[in-house]
Amino acid sequence: MPNFNKVILAGNLTRDPELRYTPKGTAIARIGLAINRSFRTEAGETREETTFVDIDAFGRQAEIIGQYFRKGRPILVEGRLRLDQWEDKNTRQKQSKLRVVLESFSFLDSGRAEAAPGAPPPGPPSGPKPAEPSPMDDEVPF
Repeated sequence: MPNFNKVILAGNLTRDPELRYTPKGTAIARIGLAINRSFRTEAGETREETTFVDIDAFGRQAEIIGQYFRKGRPILVEGRLRLDQWEDKNTRQKQSKLRVVLESFSFLDSGRAEAAPGAPPPGPPSGPKPAEPSPMDDEVPF
């Protein structure tokens, strides 16, 4: 049977990214994401539910996230689920946590609204990159 492990999430950062480096120099960024969902109950009340997800990013993407993102900023994340398991040192009980390993991300805003004085410039725009002009564009056949 084929396996498929893909997650797509959009939400706001719950804290500033934690950027660290391995001894070999690989960047690792840990971020928390809050995803809000509004719904109506059977009684007609509007309710809101928030899901909190921990995400790990690696390499150049981790460095970009560490540089341009701050608490509250929206982000779109694509990744895969990973289950971390360990034994608690004090209680010797097995612990586990489901995380998302980031594979790609997109900026969902320009970053200009949150920019503080002296902060780095906002990240790249969230839309697709404009196509580079082709040499053929200058040669119109008519």
